[in-house]
Amino acid sequence: MTSQLRRNLLGVMATAPLWNVSAFAQTAALKISHQFPGGTITEGDFRDRLTRVFAQEVTKRTNGSLKFEIYPGSSLVKTNAQFSALRKGALDMSLVPLNYAGGEVPETNIGLMPGLVTSYQQGASWKNAEVGKELARILAEKGVLVISWIWQAGGVASRGKPVVDPSDAKGLKIRGGSREMDMILKEAGAAVITLPSDEIYAAMQTGAMDAAMTSSTSFISFRLEEVAKSLTTGRNKAYWYMFEPLMMSKIVFDRLSKDQQAAIMAVGADMELYAMKAAQLDDQAVAAIYQKAGAKVVDLDAATVKKWQDIARVTAWKDFAERSPSCANLLKLAQKLA
Repeated sequence: MTSQLRRNLLGVMATAPLWNVSAFAQTAALKISHQFPGGTITEGDFRDRLTRVFAQEVTKRTNGSLKFEIYPGSSLVKTNAQFSALRKGALDMSLVPLNYAGGEVPETNIGLMPGLVTSYQQGASWKNAEVGKELARILAEKGVLVISWIWQAGGVASRGKPVVDPSDAKGLKIRGGSREMDMILKEAGAAVITLPSDEIYAAMQTGAMDAAMTSSTSFISFRLEEVAKSLTTGRNKAYWYMFEPLMMSKIVFDRLSKDQQAAIMAVGADMELYAMKAAQLDDQAVAAIYQKAGAKVVDLDAATVKKWQDIARVTAWKDFAERSPSCANLLKLAQKLA
């Protein structure tokens, strides 16, 4: 092989990765994974519908240069592995409760901090406030970008009596959904069960769990009215809201053209009002569904919310702040919006 030929081959090898990245950005379908039941663009769990509306609109705005494939029901990546897969670039996008990444990035536990966010409006204000900017910075540093800021109110479904007051939790096996939720439940005298929301039905059906905390939409989508005798809703007041954003791998995002990136961020922002309205509708719908199924449905009042919030301050909030200066700073910034 001549030296000139060798130089030519090396030149081709050196430029090949860049060419592949460009080809990916222009032709490959981006994969969106989530744990919720699949449906259509107009029917089913609003989180699945949101990903489909998002995909359709981005494809339209990019003249087809970006296309998407939706994988519901953890059919592509297991629920608890989605965040890690995003960080590595092994998964393009995911809509998943941020606190599921708490074992990997402690700061993400603020996404399900009891008593911290007590209204949709307060949650929505995070995006452009100091707390949102700092959380977005931390996530970007870890390789994940927030595309849509989505919050959902939560309640409690129970196989027996309603869990309303903290004293109602004593002696029950309850799924809280995060380290911080588990802490307030333990303080109230409950035994905690740890599992993702798509596994609640089986645990309640078999009696392995007495009650579960999750969002109104999940109460509907996972048909928990079939195994629950009571429901505490989040439709009027709630002591916890869950941050469940649509996220994207920074590695994947950085491969795209500026126009493609702009389209993704613009459509992502448009989806936030869609999500808030859909979540609020589900807060109302879930009560009717459970009442029809014969379950006892109760709402929270301000005094009860304060009881749970008081417990959270001395347990979950304190523990989170003591985990690191970064966590303490996030909590401080979030409290400015209370």
